[in-house]
Amino acid sequence: MTALAPHLTTYLADHLPRHRNASSHTVATYAHSFTLLVRFAAEQRRCRPADLQVEDLDPDLILAFLDHIEAARQNSISTRNARLAAVRSFFRYIEYKVPACLDQVLRIHALPLKRTEMRLIDAMTVDEVRALLAAPDRHSYCGLRDRAMLHMTYACGLRASELLNMQMSALPPGSTATVRIHGKGRRERVLPLWRETQQALRGWLGARGTTTEPTLFLNRLGEPLSRDGFALMLVKHVRHAARACPSLLSKRITPHVLRHSCAAHTLAATGDIRKVSLWLGHASLQSTEVYLRADPVEKLAILAAHTAPGVKAGRFKPPSDKLLAMLANASNSS
Repeated sequence: MTALAPHLTTYLADHLPRHRNASSHTVATYAHSFTLLVRFAAEQRRCRPADLQVEDLDPDLILAFLDHIEAARQNSISTRNARLAAVRSFFRYIEYKVPACLDQVLRIHALPLKRTEMRLIDAMTVDEVRALLAAPDRHSYCGLRDRAMLHMTYACGLRASELLNMQMSALPPGSTATVRIHGKGRRERVLPLWRETQQALRGWLGARGTTTEPTLFLNRLGEPLSRDGFALMLVKHVRHAARACPSLLSKRITPHVLRHSCAAHTLAATGDIRKVSLWLGHASLQSTEVYLRADPVEKLAILAAHTAPGVKAGRFKPPSDKLLAMLANASNSS
């Protein structure tokens, strides 16, 4: 039997950052995946997490864990597949460290990913975005911060992680004309800001004051704002904006919906999916194609280019009384 703890610690603390050059976000995501897995395995094996063995993480337990997070924790299929990807990565490391577990490694690598549905993205209308951006109070510390965060998220199409991890150094010295964004997969992009976004950002910088904390957006305690804090802030302002725009109540507005809205409106304005991909920082156009499926303008262009076949519409003529009488006689005689 092989103790799990030392191998898992070395994998997360040394192998991923040093040998794989994984980002801190990837390491944190994988660590969270194994936190859930170790807790589940300890309950199933009825032992302490430190007493778990590598052999305890067999394919049956992994499948039970994946079903558990999908059913009990109500995680999406995409999240389930991400957890499985973390497990597979760890067992690729085990493959070279513990040759006795090669058969177990092969069987875990054979576990299939669950297919996901390609659903249409949720996006807000321009009027809904206007109402949301106008919701925060412009005369309070939190209101100025929230207004700047909402403007930045929508105008730049930011992921929540990109916004919350943004540093003061992302802005040019003494200017708010552009912002440097560190995106997913260590991809960087520099985006210009609208005047309205610059005004909102300058308002927040004035309220933020001077502090040694390098993160741009802070909470009341002067600490970096958390993802949960951002989500709760967004829910509060959506409720307030719904007074002016009631259609917001029928939608589930999340930080990522603001990113989707930016992409949808950019595509409608430019008609160029490549510009949308460049603005959002996608690695390939394949990631951006989801917005084409949701854009009705593209469908109308196809409809206009592809004319309907020239088939004349038919007209219904009811049968005459003489024909009905002949049919009735024929049925009686038979």
